[in-house]
Amino acid sequence: MNERPRGLIFEAVAVAALFAAVPCAAFGAGGDSAPAADWHETVLRFAAEHFKNPAWGFSHSARDYTLARRLAAADHVQLDDDVLYAAAYLHDMAAFAPYEKKDVDHADEAARIVDTVLAGTGFPMAKIDAVRGAIRTHMFDRDPVGPEATYLHDADALDWLGAIGAARIFGLVDPNGGDPDGPAAVKMIEDNLSRVPPRVLTPAGRARVAARVGELRTFLRQLRDETNKLKDL
Repeated sequence: MNERPRGLIFEAVAVAALFAAVPCAAFGAGGDSAPAADWHETVLRFAAEHFKNPAWGFSHSARDYTLARRLAAADHVQLDDDVLYAAAYLHDMAAFAPYEKKDVDHADEAARIVDTVLAGTGFPMAKIDAVRGAIRTHMFDRDPVGPEATYLHDADALDWLGAIGAARIFGLVDPNGGDPDGPAAVKMIEDNLSRVPPRVLTPAGRARVAARVGELRTFLRQLRDETNKLKDL
């Protein structure tokens, strides 16, 4: 958090299918059985249904998961995919009603309540503390511990930069002229350009920073040229 391209959703669904098992759970006096939904599918459906926001919605979670895996692969770091998948798709859940809690940071609240989504789904609950840790430190201004937390942290940070960073921020602009308006969105992007790059921690993440910063700087320069220095934005 502080988004839903079709291709990203298809990729997320494909990844869920890749990791899906197909166990059968026996139930009923007659011994009938039905295929149990894999927990990845359950989490994916939950996120797609509940997390709707242009900046930190379902597609943002899908991007975080995919990018974290790519960064770790580039660094030759092995991740526990159970931990990463659950944390990536549920890290912003407390930014949405009814899960948000007043005066509590969304990362802290999501870490506290994530077990309420995962329990009973087949997720290996012995790993819940690692999921909590990754969620708690996913924001760029926090300090992650462990590979899953670190690569989720960097993926989340990089998602504030580049073309997607601009798209996320401008997706928040109030179409009726409220807050944020266009100039306020530019200020948010400028703040991200200042604050986010130093907080990308991994070698593969840092290797992507310069290009994404360049994209944002070019965008802002062209935007000013085309809007009379933002006066007509």
